This record gives sequence, structure tokens and C-alpha cells, in this order.
Amino acid sequence: MKKSFIVTAILSFVIAASQAQSNVPNPKPNFWDDVQVIKKYDGMFMPPKTPLLFTGSSSIRKWDDAQWKFADYNALNRGIGGAETNDIIYYLNELVFKYKPKQLVIYVGENDMVDGKAPAGADTVYARTLKLYGLIRAKMPDLPIIYIGMKPSPSRAKIMPEEVKFNQMAKDFFAKEQNVVFVDVYPLMLDNGKLRPELYVGDKLHMTKLGYDIWEKAIWPYLIK
Repeated sequence: MKKSFIVTAILSFVIAASQAQSNVPNPKPNFWDDVQVIKKYDGMFMPPKTPLLFTGSSSIRKWDDAQWKFADYNALNRGIGGAETNDIIYYLNELVFKYKPKQLVIYVGENDMVDGKAPAGADTVYARTLKLYGLIRAKMPDLPIIYIGMKPSPSRAKIMPEEVKFNQMAKDFFAKEQNVVFVDVYPLMLDNGKLRPELYVGDKLHMTKLGYDIWEKAIWPYLIK
């Protein structure tokens, strides 16, 4: 379990370093370098077979101890910091399909709403989510999926109404689907409707251990060994 935790920490560091490089024009797709780093690590450290796979944006990538916390489920973390829904769609082969997961945990969509070039509203993110889900289902029709709803973030208070709207739309949709559960962490991260600062690190966006503890407890009942 210690080895798995160390590998995850190193992978997170390398990906974060690649994102901090200078803003030189790059013709490659978004997060291309991040995905190549993941491929290199797969070559160095063989991924577990049929893992409990975590993917999505930085809230997944920064879940540094997920592989250790869920070691009994052969957990594998393949999140990418800054990713939007369309990015996960683009890299489905590299981030999901090639691992042949026995179960998939997804968190993505929050960054879509604060994209500096084209911020998306709840309706747009919902449409992208349906596309992502449809592509996964086309390849893996029976894959058990845990879809984590958007979290409230103090630094992104302006998008909270859109997050609530998206969560309700997604919750209603997934309730009609098979082998998928929508986990609404939004109300769990509030105290009588107010944000809880202790759940976030200094950027007021990413989570402390307390925040991840909430997520861990929320998804635990739906995990499959």
C-alpha cells in the first residue's frame, strides 16, 4: 500500500510540474503531455488489473491517497488537473478504456463553468456529461459507475447556482439508468447552507483531508469488490 501511495504522489508531482511550464504555443491537444506522463508511469509501474478507476479533473488528481484508501479495491487514480468534460471525452481510451476497470468513479465538469475562453452553463455541461456517459456505455455497457456531483467551492461561489442546477439534472437522469449512481456531495459539504472553509486548502477550491473524508464516506457504500 505504501508503494502505491508513493507512486501516486510522484505521478501527481510530475503532472503538476508539466502544467507549470511556460506558456509557449503548443499545437498538441490539451493535456497531451500529462497523458504521456501517465503512459510512462504505466510502463514503469504496472497498473492493477480490473481496477476501481478514478478519473476526472484536479479534485480527483489531488486525491493523493485514493489508491491507498481504496487499496482493497485495486484502486487506480487517473485524474488530470484542469481537465474539462470534453478533455476526458477526448482521452477516454487512454484514461479509461485501456484499464478495463471493474468500476469507474468520475468527477468532472466544474472547470467547464469557469473556462476563461468559453464558460459553460449547467445545460451545456449536462449535454457534455450525457455525451461522456454515452461514449462509456457504448464501449462498456455494464460498467458500474459512480458519478460524483459538483462540489461547492468558496473561490467559485458565483457558479454555485449553476452547479445546483446541473446536479439536479444529472441526478434525475442517472436515476433512470442502470449500473450508475449519482453521488450528490454538494449538501454534504455545507453547514446549514453555508460553505465550510475547513474543507478547502488555501486556494479555496481544492480540498483538505476533511473534504476528501466526506467524499470517501459518500462513495463507500457503492463500491464493488
